[in-house]
Amino acid sequence: MQTWRQRGVVLFIALIALLVMSLAAVALIRSVDTNTMIAGNLALRQSALTSSDRGAETAMNWLDAKALANLAELDGNNVGEGYYATYFPTIDANGDGVTDDEDDRLFAKSLVDNNGVLDTADDGQGNKIEYIVQRMCLNPAPPANDATNKCMLGKPETDTSSFAVKDAPEAGAIVNTNQSPIYRVTVKVTGPKNTVSYTQTYVY
Repeated sequence: MQTWRQRGVVLFIALIALLVMSLAAVALIRSVDTNTMIAGNLALRQSALTSSDRGAETAMNWLDAKALANLAELDGNNVGEGYYATYFPTIDANGDGVTDDEDDRLFAKSLVDNNGVLDTADDGQGNKIEYIVQRMCLNPAPPANDATNKCMLGKPETDTSSFAVKDAPEAGAIVNTNQSPIYRVTVKVTGPKNTVSYTQTYVY
């Protein structure tokens, strides 16, 4: 026959066991919630990355149309349509009244953040898509045969090397008419839960 002291000890042990099981259950629930959150975040990032293809395709179609209509138009900036004839940060990208001077990749990010062209506010997956196009030239002017406006050029058709891109020509070098300046498309996708994705595509 158990005494009241024995019963008290058993009750105390039972309460401790119950507390341990409760804590274990809470930890398990939190673990499941964390895994679900991680999976959800990865899905949103993947959706944003996939949607960036749409923005790049829209930008490339715009570029093709402009090149076919009047190639000379691509020698100057067209901010309203998200086009910049230079990669070099010599304009005010963030609207603070000061000419920017930063890494050209950060410059591209500033441009698409502040002046990106809206492709769609919702692509059906909750993603907003914006883009800009930059010509990889030093200045917004026609490509020159000297250092005044060197451009990064695409591989000429006769080039049998394995490189798809060649460096900008040195001063005095002749720009091959079969070579096209390279254009960089920067796409920003803003999705649900503050998901943001940036991608860059180089075309010529």
